[in-house]
Amino acid sequence: MSPHLEPVTPANIDAALDLSVHPHQKDNVAPVVRSLAEAYAHGETAWPRLIVDGDELVGFLMAFVDIQWNPEKDPDDRRSGLWRLNIGAEHQGKGYGRFAVEAVREELRRRGATELYVSWHDGEHGPGGFYRGLGFRETGELAGDQIVGVLDIA
Repeated sequence: MSPHLEPVTPANIDAALDLSVHPHQKDNVAPVVRSLAEAYAHGETAWPRLIVDGDELVGFLMAFVDIQWNPEKDPDDRRSGLWRLNIGAEHQGKGYGRFAVEAVREELRRRGATELYVSWHDGEHGPGGFYRGLGFRETGELAGDQIVGVLDIA
């Protein structure tokens, strides 16, 4: 089997809501329930998907598409990227995170984006090393208290 993405549906929402990362990662990524509430509130600019391998739910991702990044500073600065990535604790280290980033990359490329943004909490259990290992470079910006990274996808 190989991983693929599926939309969140009434048939799989309970499994999505039960998805949990390692306990030491809970401060680094919001739970799926918060992401789905934000997806509802943000409408078409949010792209939530489940990561499934065979019949097994292994993770959740949510991309953001063509949002105003900092409207007060520059209303014309629109960006797309990876908003959330939750890989189930028992499924980490198996390539699903890499698959998720590549799936978002392909979706954003299909939509005409040339860059993929992500932000992360720095720290011992933060995902900075993971993102840097995939080629993201730090922009020098902060999104709240998170480091912002970008990957060229054109």
